[in-house]
Amino acid sequence: MPASGSRVAMSETDESKQHHGGVKPPGLQYNLTLDEGGEKRLHDLLNLLPAAVYTTDAAGRITFYNETAAALWGRRPTLNVDTCCGSARMYWPDGTPLPPDQCPMTVVLKEGRAVAGQEALVERPDGTRMPFMAFPSPLRDATGKVVGAVNMFVDITERKRNEEMAQRLASIVESSDDAIISKSLDGTITSWNNGAARLFGYAAEEIIGKPGRILIPPDRQDEEDAIIERVSSGERTDHFETVRLSKDGKSIKISITVSPIRNAQGKIIGASKIARDISERKRSEAQVAILAREAEHRAKNMLANVQATVRLSQSDTPEGLKQAIEGRIQALANVHTLFVLSRWMGAELHSLVTQELSPYRKDGETRVRSDGPNVLLEPQMAQTIAVTLHELATNAAKYGALSSAKGHVEVGWSLALDGRIVLRWTETGGPPVKPPRRRGFGTRVMEGMIRGQLKGEMRFDWRAEGLACEIVLPGQKI
Repeated sequence: MPASGSRVAMSETDESKQHHGGVKPPGLQYNLTLDEGGEKRLHDLLNLLPAAVYTTDAAGRITFYNETAAALWGRRPTLNVDTCCGSARMYWPDGTPLPPDQCPMTVVLKEGRAVAGQEALVERPDGTRMPFMAFPSPLRDATGKVVGAVNMFVDITERKRNEEMAQRLASIVESSDDAIISKSLDGTITSWNNGAARLFGYAAEEIIGKPGRILIPPDRQDEEDAIIERVSSGERTDHFETVRLSKDGKSIKISITVSPIRNAQGKIIGASKIARDISERKRSEAQVAILAREAEHRAKNMLANVQATVRLSQSDTPEGLKQAIEGRIQALANVHTLFVLSRWMGAELHSLVTQELSPYRKDGETRVRSDGPNVLLEPQMAQTIAVTLHELATNAAKYGALSSAKGHVEVGWSLALDGRIVLRWTETGGPPVKPPRRRGFGTRVMEGMIRGQLKGEMRFDWRAEGLACEIVLPGQKI
């Protein structure tokens, strides 16, 4: 307030009222009569204000500025010389130059009207730019004539920074693949991003304002109460796995993280939820568990076959026993290569026959022939047939058709009407064959595996022109 002895009148003139039809024109109309001491006290008062304030005469020359204005400009204009804005350069908020004749103070002086809340950028001498908001108003004399202007402008750097941060966060939220939802403490949905729309099927306008419980299955409603209770006490819930419902009623396995939302005073006013669809992860985990059990089963099965092979293997010499075991285990290893190709579904019979007899096939020779329909053998059956074919081929190479350059082996198979698989091994062109006086070790291995493990049938026909073997395997489910 001005000191005693100075006179300050801040009222409209009668002439001004008549000119404006009794309506007060924009801006304050000052009729100031101050002595030297009063003017100093007024300036001292304005210098105490946290807002930047300066005045100009009717020509736009700066007649006063407070310390806050000088600090925001980064310079001290020359009074009664520098004009209008106190800065050499100004820009629109988008960074394009703001011409001097369009700056807020110039507009006020030219048009005689207040300009409230105009945003712009001022450039300081060091090149930095500061965003501000201006509130200039005209100053009028007793007759209503514009004799100058007063401007208050506010540094909005912090506000702009917060707005940019808020916009950045909003963009992150909207572009997130995760569902990000906010709720009030009574469970009402207050925000809903695109990730939530994709996950649950509701558009934002469909669900904002509705209770979040519509997403929760009936048997899990108590989860919401527990979560709200924890949030209300300031606790955070991390990666809680649960089930929620989509718009079409489909159950979705999700992982949610819930955090309290606080207002400027620190009071908890709601909850923020981030939900991630873990359905695929759960399916993968289940598949891994199945595969682990299957791998365990197959490993045990393979070891059981190796154990049986070793147990059934006999020879008159240690070296012979070693060769027999190595050959049979190699046959098991070979068939496992075929299992990998079929993703452990089994082995295709034609590939299995080709693989086991490949050592006896030579370029340009047709000593080994095979033919039959496409048949996929399940793993246990494929391992048994692999060892059986190995034994038959080894016997033929030592004593039968494959021991002679003119000998041939034909392997054929067919499917019976009842689903059984009939496999025939036929040798011709080798040395004359006589029935053995006793069953050899190889024969016992084959019969033990075919009859003992697969519950199949095996018959040998020791014809003079060559061995014929028929194997009947039970039907299978793959």
